[in-house]
Amino acid sequence: MTVLDSRPDVPGDPHGRIINPMEGSEALISEAGVSMAPVEDLGAGRGPFWLDDWLRANATDVLAWRRHIHAHPELSRHEFATTELVVTLLRSVGLKPWVLPGGTGVVCDIGSGERCVALRADMDALPLTEATGLPYASTVEGAAHMCGHDAHTAILLGAARALAGAPELPGRVRLIFQPAEEVMPGGALDMIAAGALDGVERIYGLHVDPRLEVGRIGMRVGALTSAADLIELRLTSPGGHTSRPHLTADLVHALGTVITSLPAVLSRRVDPRSGTVLVWGAVHAGQAANAVPQDGVLRGTLRTADHEVWTALEPLVASSVQSLLAPTGVGFSLDYRRGVPPVVSDAESTALMRAGAEAALGEGAVASTEQSSGGEDFGWYLEHIQGAFARLGVWPGSPEPQSDIHRPTFILDERALLCGVRTLVHTALTSLA
Repeated sequence: MTVLDSRPDVPGDPHGRIINPMEGSEALISEAGVSMAPVEDLGAGRGPFWLDDWLRANATDVLAWRRHIHAHPELSRHEFATTELVVTLLRSVGLKPWVLPGGTGVVCDIGSGERCVALRADMDALPLTEATGLPYASTVEGAAHMCGHDAHTAILLGAARALAGAPELPGRVRLIFQPAEEVMPGGALDMIAAGALDGVERIYGLHVDPRLEVGRIGMRVGALTSAADLIELRLTSPGGHTSRPHLTADLVHALGTVITSLPAVLSRRVDPRSGTVLVWGAVHAGQAANAVPQDGVLRGTLRTADHEVWTALEPLVASSVQSLLAPTGVGFSLDYRRGVPPVVSDAESTALMRAGAEAALGEGAVASTEQSSGGEDFGWYLEHIQGAFARLGVWPGSPEPQSDIHRPTFILDERALLCGVRTLVHTALTSLA
């Protein structure tokens, strides 16, 4: 494994609580001095005894870690303070975390033995300005944890520290705190290149889902998310007067041809069962109403839930664009950026995670869930080893509205943090049993 040691002088006390700036985090005091009550542990009493004991004593710390990270978001590949926080809290219970060469991202093993399963959390925030009004809202202009990665990190920290206190483990659990999930092609590739999957037989992860009620875990065998690629098409023309389009190459007309025809062509060239969809997000060309512009740009995303289709899309798009533009006389350059593969959970790993979730939260905890067109770079891990990815319910339930992720107003029910800790711990134990 290629890693660099983290700085040894990260501030903290022997119990792993950050002295500055979250002194008194066990009391859930925000930086504004607002006291906040702890939350109910929906899985209390389901064991094992050491997990119940740990959560009874430390549940408020899990919430405080999440709130601290939420208030101090960091964008992709700049998660330096979050990395230091993770390292401090892991070291404080005798673990030996390592930081990746880029300075963000942490890998750490718990336990011993040949067998090893991995648990992954992502750490980066979105380039959004928060509008929740929470007492622990983002203090960083233009950055906010509106996708739940603050919760993912706190959950994995809780699972790690609980597992570190277990009397014994049936093998090793590898913790993967990943940077840069929000940018393509994703920080998962950095983790893999650094050796984070070396010796790992399966990997598991959770993602908050505001469509699921808290206490529920959404799972499915097969594709959970889609591959997501970016397309940028630049067109060129000699330009000219709109009264004489026959003497030039009509660039705007060519743009319109691609905008309407390329999605239609793909719908007839790709199996419709694959869930493949091309949607344009930006188009720019020209200034004057009576002038044919010399250049224009078209940008969009192309998504599919089918791995085989994903591998065939780039050459299909290139040949289709060539055919559509050939009669127009317009020049073009195509920048096709492959993003992330679909997240495809295998049947055995999903069954193990289901058993873990039911042991953690009860037999009725697992819900079926639909495949999403969204992208998630957890799919890169599943290109190398087996694993499963699940959705963690964070909706308080009616009458509270469902607030979707990637919105400035996204709020989650913090009871889900303790559900997530229990689910990851039980999943690791079940998978190693």
